[in-house]
Amino acid sequence: MKAFLKFFDVLEDKIRFTLSKRPILYGLISGIGIVFFFRGVWLIADEFSFMTGFVTFTTSVIILLLSGAFVEHFISEKIIASGIKKEKKFVEKEAAEIHAETNILHNVQKDIQKLDKKISDLSDTLK
Repeated sequence: MKAFLKFFDVLEDKIRFTLSKRPILYGLISGIGIVFFFRGVWLIADEFSFMTGFVTFTTSVIILLLSGAFVEHFISEKIIASGIKKEKKFVEKEAAEIHAETNILHNVQKDIQKLDKKISDLSDTLK
């Protein structure tokens, strides 16, 4: 069973790597997969008479809120932050921009660690 899961994990990584170079094709294939998934769930839900529109909607909202997927999938932090900052979409950024942002974030992380150490040292001297 472990080998079976490992095989599909490796296969998924290869497919994702290949498709990441072709975002439109990636989006098209992902969209088709999502629609087929929803269609399957829909057909299964139709088998149960109690699954009215209200019950289905309420159940889905509860599941999405409890799993944390509601905000993450419908309004991710990246989308909100990039909209506020008026940034380009990630796929529109050049490699140099991404590398520069990564360096900036790394430097910010180092600065935070230094500040944390200074605060800790100051706290120790005040005791």
